[in-house]
Amino acid sequence: MQHLSAPELAQWLADPARDKPLLLDVREPWEFQTCQIAGSTEMPMRTVPARLADLPQDAPVVCICHHGARSMQVANFLEQHGFSEVSNLTGGIHAWALQVDNNMPTY
Repeated sequence: MQHLSAPELAQWLADPARDKPLLLDVREPWEFQTCQIAGSTEMPMRTVPARLADLPQDAPVVCICHHGARSMQVANFLEQHGFSEVSNLTGGIHAWALQVDNNMPTY
C-alpha cells in the first residue's frame, strides 16, 4: 500500500497525463454528505466486503476516510483480495480540508 498526502493526491488529480484513481470514500453516509472530494465513490467501510466485486481490480484506488485509520484498514483488505494499486490518503478528508481545500467543511 502506498501512502499519499493530501497535496500529493491533489497533484495526481490535476495531472492530465496520469490516469485518475478511484477515490473510494469509506466514511459513513452522514460524513460523506458533510464533505467529499469531487468524484469520490461512497462505500461505507462495513459494506466493502459485500461490494468488492463493484470495484475495478485493475485501476488505482485511493482509500479515504476522516483521518486515515479506517481507510488504511480498507486498503489492507483490498490488497489481501488482489488489488495491486492501492493507496491510503494520510490524514484523510480532514487533511484535504486543511491542506488543499480551505473551503471544505470540517467536523
